[in-house]
Amino acid sequence: MGNSTSRTTVTLSNLHVAVLMGGWANEREVSLTSGAGVADALESKGHRVTRIDMGRDVALRLAEAKPDVVFNALHGVPGEDGTVQGMLDLMGLPYTHSGLATSVIAIDKQLTKQALVPHGIPMPGGRIVTREELYERDPLPRPYVLKPVNEGSSVGVAIVTDDSNVGNPINPDARGPWQEFAELLAEPFIKGRELTAAVLDGPDGPRALGVTELVIESGFYDYEHKYTAGQTQHIFPAQLPSEITALCEHYAVRAHQVLGCHGTSRTDFRWDEDAGEDGLFVLETNTQPGMTPLSLVPEQAAGRGIAYADLVEMLIAEAIRVHGATRAKGGGNGAADPA
Repeated sequence: MGNSTSRTTVTLSNLHVAVLMGGWANEREVSLTSGAGVADALESKGHRVTRIDMGRDVALRLAEAKPDVVFNALHGVPGEDGTVQGMLDLMGLPYTHSGLATSVIAIDKQLTKQALVPHGIPMPGGRIVTREELYERDPLPRPYVLKPVNEGSSVGVAIVTDDSNVGNPINPDARGPWQEFAELLAEPFIKGRELTAAVLDGPDGPRALGVTELVIESGFYDYEHKYTAGQTQHIFPAQLPSEITALCEHYAVRAHQVLGCHGTSRTDFRWDEDAGEDGLFVLETNTQPGMTPLSLVPEQAAGRGIAYADLVEMLIAEAIRVHGATRAKGGGNGAADPA
C-alpha cells in the first residue's frame, strides 16, 4: 500500500464544511471537543459550517446539508474504521483524513503489524488471545500488555505484571478489558519512554512535525492520561539523541506512506534507551488524531509555526485534493495503492 497520488495546490474560499463529531463510540466526548474546535476554526476562516453529531441518520443529514467537504472529527468505531469512509465514498463527498482501505487496516492492530513489519518498521511481537485462554494461563511471560484489537486512544489497555491484582491466571471477576472484549492482542511489555510523532501532508508530500515525549507520573499513556488536563507532561521537542529523533520521524512518515494515510496521522512509540536504536518500537498509527486542546497533532503543528485554524484548513485542502485525484482515477477518497 502507498500514497502515490499526484499533488497540486488547492485554493480554499468560502466553503460549506460539514463537521462530523460525537457518534456513539467510547471516544464520543473527545470527538465532540475535537469537532467543536474544528468548527470554530473554520468559521473564523470565513467558511460556512454545519455541525453534525452523528446518529444513524447521518447519511440523510449530509444529503440535506449538501456540503462541499466533510471534516471527519470522529474517533473510534464507526468513524475511524472505514464504515463512515465507505458511506462518504458512496455519497461522492470529499472528506478529511484517510480513506476506507487505510482505515480498515490501521484500526486493527494485528493488520497494522502485518502491513508495517515487512517494510522494516519494528513493532512488538504478540498474538490474539481469547478471554477463555486468559482465564487458563498467561499467553506471554509477565509483564505483558493486553489491548483490544479494534479500539483507539488506548481504550481498554491493561498491563499485566507479577504483582497485578488480577490473579494468576487472570480471574474472570477481576476488572480488565477481558470482561468487555472477547478477543485481545497480547504483546510483550516494552519498558522505557513514551514517544509520539505526527505526520502532516503538504504540497511536497508527508513530513514529520517532530517528536513529543509523554511523561506520566504513574501508570501509562491511557485514555484518561490522554484527555485529562494535568495527567501528562508533553515535552516538545523531545530531548532525545539525534539518531532516535530521526528514526522516530522516519518510521512515522514510512508508516503514513505504507498504510496510505492522508491529511495527518500520529505514530506512537516506546523506546528502551538501554537498547539504543534496537529499543525503539512502533505501537500503532492513529489515522484520526484528536484535535482537542490537549491533542498532540495541533501541539506539534503549533511548535512548527502552524496555527490551529491553518492546520484545519490544510486538512480540508488535502481532502479536496485527494478527492479530485481519486475521482479521476475512479477510486474512493484516499484509497491506498498497491506498493
